[in-house]
Amino acid sequence: MNRFLGPYQERIYAVFRFVAGFLFAFHGAQKLFGLFAKPDSPPLNAMMTVAGVIEFGGGILIAIGLLASWAAFLSSGEMAVAYFMVHQPNGTWPIQNGGELAALYAFVFLYIAAKGSGRWSVAALMKDPRLS
Repeated sequence: MNRFLGPYQERIYAVFRFVAGFLFAFHGAQKLFGLFAKPDSPPLNAMMTVAGVIEFGGGILIAIGLLASWAAFLSSGEMAVAYFMVHQPNGTWPIQNGGELAALYAFVFLYIAAKGSGRWSVAALMKDPRLS
């Protein structure tokens, strides 16, 4: 089967990686710096601080494609933990417990961890596969 977007798959993956990382970094910025926070946001505790650091730092690394495999693997794990600790006790299915975003991020980042930074990334510019 001829895929009409096949020739653009590396560029599309780079946009996918950038958007996922960028949006994830916003969650960290919200936790760490109070940016874009709702007025009733809970105060930071140790677990939320660690989550914020993973989200902000990991999101930036994923977005620019530097150490993206490692950052995405860590972020995927954080989202799985968030799903099971915060959302799953409120219902069996993600649509019931409000955990769709955490579940989706967990699998998006697992895919990025497996694929790496890709051709359109800082790691590729530096020509060092260890930074992918």
